[in-house]
Amino acid sequence: MCGIVACRMDESAGPFLIDALKLLEYRGYDSAGVAIRTVDGTTASSRTTQRVETLERQLDGWVGPALSGTGIGHTRWATHGAVTETNAHPHTDCLDRVSIVHNGIIENADALRLRLQTTGHVFASEVDSEVVSHLIEDELIVTGDLRTAVTSATAQLDGSWAIVALDAQTGRMVAAAHRSPLLVARSGRGVFAASDINAIAEWVDEFQAMSDGDVVELADEFSWTRSGAHSAPPSFVASTWSGATHGLAGHADYMGKEIEEQPETAARIIDRLAPSIADGSLWASLSVPAFERVAVLGCGTSLNAGRVIASAFGALGDVPNSSLIASEASTAIVEPRTLVIALSQSGETADVLRAIDDLDLGTSSLVALTNSDHSTLARRADSMLNCHAGPEIGVAATKTFVAQVITGVAMALSALAATRRIDRDYARRQVDDLRRIPDLLAHAIAASQKAIPPLIDEIRDAQGFLFLGRGSGVVYAAEGALKLKELTYRWAEHYPAGELKHGPLALVEAGTPVVVIDSGDRRIESNIAEVEARGGRVIRIGGAGSTVPALGLSLGTPMPGGIDRWGPLESVVPLQILARDLALALGRDVDKPRNLAKSVTVE
Repeated sequence: MCGIVACRMDESAGPFLIDALKLLEYRGYDSAGVAIRTVDGTTASSRTTQRVETLERQLDGWVGPALSGTGIGHTRWATHGAVTETNAHPHTDCLDRVSIVHNGIIENADALRLRLQTTGHVFASEVDSEVVSHLIEDELIVTGDLRTAVTSATAQLDGSWAIVALDAQTGRMVAAAHRSPLLVARSGRGVFAASDINAIAEWVDEFQAMSDGDVVELADEFSWTRSGAHSAPPSFVASTWSGATHGLAGHADYMGKEIEEQPETAARIIDRLAPSIADGSLWASLSVPAFERVAVLGCGTSLNAGRVIASAFGALGDVPNSSLIASEASTAIVEPRTLVIALSQSGETADVLRAIDDLDLGTSSLVALTNSDHSTLARRADSMLNCHAGPEIGVAATKTFVAQVITGVAMALSALAATRRIDRDYARRQVDDLRRIPDLLAHAIAASQKAIPPLIDEIRDAQGFLFLGRGSGVVYAAEGALKLKELTYRWAEHYPAGELKHGPLALVEAGTPVVVIDSGDRRIESNIAEVEARGGRVIRIGGAGSTVPALGLSLGTPMPGGIDRWGPLESVVPLQILARDLALALGRDVDKPRNLAKSVTVE
């Protein structure tokens, strides 16, 4: 979940590292730091538990030896050790010669720490990462070569790592990766490393993601070691950074901006995919074998999006389908000829990557649905489909959920048409419904921005919320409960509305907010009556006459869209706005919720 940046350039490293770390803030972090080599061969370090701007002020006030163009930076999301400046990265060895930044988890850190302490090493922090700097210190004494020392040190590690080590004495930098994302890049300005291409894309011409076991020296000519043996560098990929702004563009926060971007995002994706859906060419482009059933694999919001997609396969083509929670999938049995769709916004979600390592796919195939062509998930899958959501800075997913659903449903339609489970005329009619989604989302934004703000004072003090749905609405209730938990830090649970009387009704008392996704199932009325009879505050998201008339059913000419096949996708808009507005009223940071990260790269 942490972020790494590193550079070796002619100009000062400080401003670059700060700018790159700011571009990594969206991933979530609770501390940050930099280490920059000075011109006299020492290291200038700065760490903070505040925002990156604090580091910027500290560097601006630096009065020591001049800073060079070589340095490393890090944003940390705590896994081992409390959130303190001492535990923040970078970490150093006993001599303050080697500084390291590390993402991942060193599983044998306790044993390594004990061994190192018995030989005289003194540790300054509680974190597992610090053992790496001391291991490199020992190996550097033996070999005198940083790349060899890093190779030997990482050979002693169990777990996952993306590491960049800086030797202040020589100015050399070496990167190493295993089961944690890291890429190296270059341009006329210098050489770079980062855990996310977005952090450095503006400054680089080409890049290459590191594979497990790679060790690379960041020099004018990359020196590449793969699985312990010297190797020629792999071919680099051109950086296609478009200069897209990460600014707020007049919005109060990124989440609000990204909610409002959803109609445009949906229209762009549909325009790109629609011509290749009904004729089956989108499916054919994936080059995966025929399938008899579908399973989706994911976590959090991506799992919810996957459940929508799996249900679409069933509703459209009667394909048996299931969903797998990635963190619990290690013992799952995948039946032969299953199309496994793994969803991850970043493509670096550790639980998803571990799951695909553990699953026996046999005659089944794996398709990645992600927002990153060059992610680990994309590289490991048999094929991948980019969701093209565009940058999403807010940690709580909004437009990426919409992008995943639309892309996955488009794939489902194309697959079903290509395998003749549905005819092409039927597929074209479904594409017409897809084309309505941008308008449905725009309508939902307008209706929600009018109806939700007056509700906030009424529910502000509520400590718990229930979210209910029927049929295709259940998964959207799940996504709504997740958003509310993420942003407000209030308890929220979702249930199929029919389950209310089988236990959850005990939670309903006078004033309890119960959010109902009313997607047109008549049975929902009896469930609403059960809540109202006990004094619960029903917030109905549905058609005309609802508390929030945000669904297409509320239009002058009702537009159900794909409710019977992929559910009321536009319902996510009022759910997102409800969570955001309540969070703001409670004084929360909606872009950076506590304890959460955008790219979850630890198990």
